[in-house]
Amino acid sequence: MDATRLIVVRHGETAWNVDTRIQGHLDIPLNATGLWQARQLAGALAGEAISAIYTSDLLRARTTAQAVADATGARLADEPGLRERAFGLFQGRTFAEVEAEQPEQARRWRQRDPDYAPEGGESLRALRERVIGTTHRLAARHPGGLVLLVAHGGVLDVLYRAATRQDIQAPRTWQLGNAAINRLLWTHGHGLSLVGWADTQHLEHATRDETTA
Repeated sequence: MDATRLIVVRHGETAWNVDTRIQGHLDIPLNATGLWQARQLAGALAGEAISAIYTSDLLRARTTAQAVADATGARLADEPGLRERAFGLFQGRTFAEVEAEQPEQARRWRQRDPDYAPEGGESLRALRERVIGTTHRLAARHPGGLVLLVAHGGVLDVLYRAATRQDIQAPRTWQLGNAAINRLLWTHGHGLSLVGWADTQHLEHATRDETTA
């Protein structure tokens, strides 16, 4: 089976990203910066021969993906398997609030306990199984093609670890920037491998004028 090329992107910025407020499965829209980032991403990918776009069905990801779909003409489909990790009762709170109010749970979270799940939420192990299973299923549909996946920071963290064969508890040393372009390769029997990560040239060197602010 021919390899599938993947571009994986975290959604544009939201107000809750700025506030370090935990979004999880809550449906938070992009802020003005996030909308601008989505447009810059679309411009950067406009010349790519994208076979299909799959997006988390949460608004912040879908809005980002729609901008690229409009620029490329690629088919866009919602994929709930690309949603962010469910954080249960932590959703809507800041990291600092969780640490102050529930220090033991915060400790297990910070230490990346693979089987710890906030009440009503999802463990890292469950997130990994969901994300890897979804990615393999989608990539297998497009052998030899180029597929865009638009998702969330937690999803991209799982994919980077899988592509670089890093443990679920390894400290994170890589970036998960909003609207950065990340490239992976998927092959049957081998899974994911890393091609390029955290390309933000389209964000760093773009001019923001009154039509894009």
